[in-house]
Amino acid sequence: MLTHAQVWAALDRLAAKAGLSASGLAKRAGLDPTTFNKSKRVTPQGRARWPSTESIAKSLAATGTSIEQFVALINDGKGPAQAVPLIGLAQAGAGGYFDDAGFPVGKGWDEISFPQVDDPHAYALEIAGDSMEPAYRDGTIIVVSPAVPVRRGDRVVVKTRDCEVMAKELKRKTARTVELRSFNPAHGERILNLDDVQWIARIVWASQ
Repeated sequence: MLTHAQVWAALDRLAAKAGLSASGLAKRAGLDPTTFNKSKRVTPQGRARWPSTESIAKSLAATGTSIEQFVALINDGKGPAQAVPLIGLAQAGAGGYFDDAGFPVGKGWDEISFPQVDDPHAYALEIAGDSMEPAYRDGTIIVVSPAVPVRRGDRVVVKTRDCEVMAKELKRKTARTVELRSFNPAHGERILNLDDVQWIARIVWASQ
């Protein structure tokens, strides 16, 4: 059975992973800095209190942490890790890194250690430049899972048959076209013919 202490401990681990104190995590999440203080973990009557789902959701968003990773923190504070192949987003357009279905292949990949994901074909891309701010800053690592279903509103990586690779938000997908919203308002939306798209894969985690 899940306990109050397990969830609070997971929040403490989340803060530590981000290099923050509990109050620093709350502040980064846009919450009152005292939200995760020890005194807020019990009621005035001395009963254990749960953190709100809103405060947890904001903390995960602020640290780029998935719910699966948070569950791993609840379970044991670490969770199993796997080696995930890593290349730069700009490199991804070159030939030899992906097969036609968008799965990573070939040589030239680096590796990073990452908590276990339910996709042995997951891979990581490193963002360069500021064209994807404010969602992704220069140096952000994004983890992509080609096996996860893609839905409207998901953040995705798209590769065209012209070898262009981009990270966008999936606005709409029809039988003929794919509409993509840019993260940076300085860059316009893209509408691609579906025949021109080689693959689309969902972004499941970001390092920021």
